[in-house]
Amino acid sequence: MLRRTLLTAAAVLALGTSGALAQAGGKPMKITLNFLAAAPNAGFMMAKQMGLYEKAGINLTIEEGKGSGTTAQMVATGQSDVGFADAPAAMQLRTKGAPVKIVAPVLQTNGFAIISLEESGIASPKDLVGKKLAVQPGTAQTILLDAILASNQIDKSKVDVINIDPGAFVGALLEKKVDAILGGADFHSIQIRERGFKVRDMFYRDVGVPTVGLSIIARDDKIKADADLYKKFIEASLQGWDAARKNPDAAADAVVAQFPAVKKAQVLAQFEVVNKLLCAPGATALGKVPEKNWNTSFELLTQYLGLPKDKPITDYYTTELLPASPPACS
Repeated sequence: MLRRTLLTAAAVLALGTSGALAQAGGKPMKITLNFLAAAPNAGFMMAKQMGLYEKAGINLTIEEGKGSGTTAQMVATGQSDVGFADAPAAMQLRTKGAPVKIVAPVLQTNGFAIISLEESGIASPKDLVGKKLAVQPGTAQTILLDAILASNQIDKSKVDVINIDPGAFVGALLEKKVDAILGGADFHSIQIRERGFKVRDMFYRDVGVPTVGLSIIARDDKIKADADLYKKFIEASLQGWDAARKNPDAAADAVVAQFPAVKKAQVLAQFEVVNKLLCAPGATALGKVPEKNWNTSFELLTQYLGLPKDKPITDYYTTELLPASPPACS
């Protein structure tokens, strides 16, 4: 009887200790990234490595994603507390009734670019006239090509647009079967540079298409239920991103420490692009996109990506959860 009593007491003590440890670790939260761990989402790993979430009372789990659309769906269905997804993907899902909202744009402009080899002499969109431009059908980059052409007064019939399979995309440019491709400066361009070629990136944001990029998103009801928790999460995340952009080497180490399959060299190479996207031209602080960029994004998305016009752009995002003094862009 005495032994059973002692065992019971020990079990109760163990449970109590376990509960205390769980409480000490903070409130559990899960973020689903846009895709595999890499520089475009490294700020979250940096913040966790620095203990910023723990300090904020958050026990954060970071899981890799399978694309912005899937991540937004996971947030919408409550499978993840927070998501990191391309803003247009989250906005399109909201138009279908999903209660997801953008709470902090991290990459204030997208990394889409017109990519060419330096030797091609393509330095502006108008240089595409008479040239072969490779695209991947159905991607946002391709859909927004019409917006680029319109913004630069270019007749689409004068550009030879060629649909190419993703597997042959980069090879077509390197083999000079095409003169330029529409892709991601933080992905396709890096692949090309790794092979020893000099690349010129014309970012969409610099040629008339500054749509908002990868953003922190959450469900309306979860935000309402615990706004303070989300404020703390965003503040810690932006501090992590600030530290990451200032010390990419340490950020790359944080990514590899939490996701060992990632190659540090590739993360560092991606940071050369990512650091250009954290602040849009005219932005004053991380997480705060200039209002004109939101308006331009809305115009482009309604015209080219089928976003309805029955609700204002302010229905898709909120600035109420941002810290009073977020890290400055300068």
